[in-house]
Amino acid sequence: MVNEINTIEELLSVCSKYIESKEELETIKKAYDYASKVHKNDVRKSGEEYMHHPLNTAYILTDLQADSDTISAALLHDTVHIGKADINDIKKNFGKDITDLVAGITKINNLNVFTDSETQINYYKKIIVGLTEDVRIIIIKLAERCQNMRTLWAIKEESRKSKSKETLEILVPIAHRLGLSNIKSELEVNSLKYYKPNAFVSVEELLNNTPEEREACIKEMTNRISELLIENGIKFEIKGRVKSIYSIYNKLQKGRKFSDIYDIYGLRIIVDTVNECYQVLGIIHSKYKPKANRFKDYIANPKTNMYQSLHTTVFGYDNKLYEVQIRTHEMDEVAERGIASHWSYKEKGKKLQSSMEQKLQIFRNIMELNESNPEAEDFVNSVKDEVLGDSIYVYTPKGDVFELPKGSTGVDFAYKVHTKIGETMVGVVVNDTMVPLSTPLKDGDIVKINTKKDATPSMEWLDYAKTSGARNKIKAYFSKVDKEISLAKGKDLFLKEIRRKKLVIEEVEERIPNILKELKVADENEMYIGIGTGKYSPISCVALAFKEDKITKEQLLEKVIKNKDNVIDLKNDVLVDGIDEIKVTLARCCNPILGDDIVGYISRGNGIIIHTKDCHNLEKLDERLVDVKWNKNIVKKFITVIEITASKKENLLLDIITITSSNNIGILNANTISTQTNNIYELTIEVTDSEKLKKYMNDLKFNSEIIKVERVFK
Repeated sequence: MVNEINTIEELLSVCSKYIESKEELETIKKAYDYASKVHKNDVRKSGEEYMHHPLNTAYILTDLQADSDTISAALLHDTVHIGKADINDIKKNFGKDITDLVAGITKINNLNVFTDSETQINYYKKIIVGLTEDVRIIIIKLAERCQNMRTLWAIKEESRKSKSKETLEILVPIAHRLGLSNIKSELEVNSLKYYKPNAFVSVEELLNNTPEEREACIKEMTNRISELLIENGIKFEIKGRVKSIYSIYNKLQKGRKFSDIYDIYGLRIIVDTVNECYQVLGIIHSKYKPKANRFKDYIANPKTNMYQSLHTTVFGYDNKLYEVQIRTHEMDEVAERGIASHWSYKEKGKKLQSSMEQKLQIFRNIMELNESNPEAEDFVNSVKDEVLGDSIYVYTPKGDVFELPKGSTGVDFAYKVHTKIGETMVGVVVNDTMVPLSTPLKDGDIVKINTKKDATPSMEWLDYAKTSGARNKIKAYFSKVDKEISLAKGKDLFLKEIRRKKLVIEEVEERIPNILKELKVADENEMYIGIGTGKYSPISCVALAFKEDKITKEQLLEKVIKNKDNVIDLKNDVLVDGIDEIKVTLARCCNPILGDDIVGYISRGNGIIIHTKDCHNLEKLDERLVDVKWNKNIVKKFITVIEITASKKENLLLDIITITSSNNIGILNANTISTQTNNIYELTIEVTDSEKLKKYMNDLKFNSEIIKVERVFK
């Protein structure tokens, strides 16, 4: 791939081998001419004319048989970012499709990637957005970076290391994910050269010969095999390669000995038919001794990602070991181009369209996660697991293949097939055996989902789902159901309160805008949902309809109204407008703490009892409610209860106590409940205010063994 070109004529010559339309070729020439004018005064840091870069970025893409829009966009990709061209002018000259590709790559190139987490997350997000809009944007980005890495020597060392690190950690895994093996290999080698130059030199020394000598060995072995196949009348293509320094480095990092790496020299032989694959294997083994236990038949037993080939290792020229791969042209296309091969103008390229869509769906699922505003750490973990992590390939009984992150279950598979399949699932059959929904799937499993028309999801499925797509869909289902239930419940409670107060329903309904204004909610349904969930009291809502105070005409209420501006007792935790020296008690059902939204209930004989405004017990109380507020001058600790659901890790309670202590929170009591899968810790704690409680609960959630942290209201 490192071969480069210098003229547009060379590029058009390569493109014309697979692009037949003269109009499309003319668009490519037009894009080159436009970019040349924009970049006429631009010079690269390497000293080259600027157009050398976009020209060779486009040339790299011809190896993937990229379509004319992609080639044109590659030529134009820096016209906005570097050349300051107007994107609207590009749209006027080249239309929406090419402009969208240029705009996408410009967005990515405008980012500055640093090691701080927030910027890194934004970079991931841009990658996902680009892939969701059009995968070709990322293909262009990868080709552009590949070309840039060839002249990385021209920038400062610190920048070289930063760019190489970014390439290895972000772009290389994506190139791998998309099946772009040639681009991936070149990015790896050049990144290692600048990011870890000492490691690069060490591997070169282990090889004990120069790159030229290694290439000479490959060339000689290629010639000898070619002569052998010609003698036997085999029509073939043959390619040779020396294993990249990065690949060798990677194996050494995993603990392999250099002497145990047998594929430093590799040959690939491509023939027309499967029968010829086996014939070539026999011819080579008859001349060159195979190394024991190094033969793999991936034609009879394909890998789960549809890779097929025969692999053997033989002692060849100069008594070196050569790995030989033998495959057909179609097998080679799948192996080499991955999802990019759908650009092929050959009919067989269309077969891989569904494979591309399966890969893109994972990226779209991450976008759904992003839209749900997750914590930063959750977002990055999901991207790493689902986009950059290992995959498995599973099949439907009809043979359709689905790609899922490693560790996925039948729940993930069901929602991957279709949301409706997931929502009506009643069982999972793997390889003709019924298995629990929590069972992780393996490469090559054949999965059947049993459904029932009136079945519905279970909240328990959230514990089984690995993918963000499945989890989001399950949450969305229950969010919708919960809202419908709360809406109906809220309406019922509101009407009951109207009847209890013997008011005219129509008169109250006419005044509902008053309630919405006071509550600051958007519509009537939101008010009903708030009442149904206990966020708002039906008593106070009905009172707000008439702009009444929330207290009856009892004597204590009259005192509140008459003495609104009286001096209050600043010694109380809670201040009651207009009332001095009154007994104030915090309710034990909701354990309000400083900072909570609160309301006072005028009890019979016990002064005022303070509840949180969303306390469910307010539904049972009558209208004797009074406005109260916290005395912010009080410095004390309040008692509340939290519940922690966690895995059954040993000594986890010790970790929880450590986090509690570091937050200056005291534990008054701790109860542990053990279930089949989890431990539940109920802690009675002392805390100064709601902000400190929120921080403490968030700190607990950072422990990977802790599944859920909730405040308990009894």
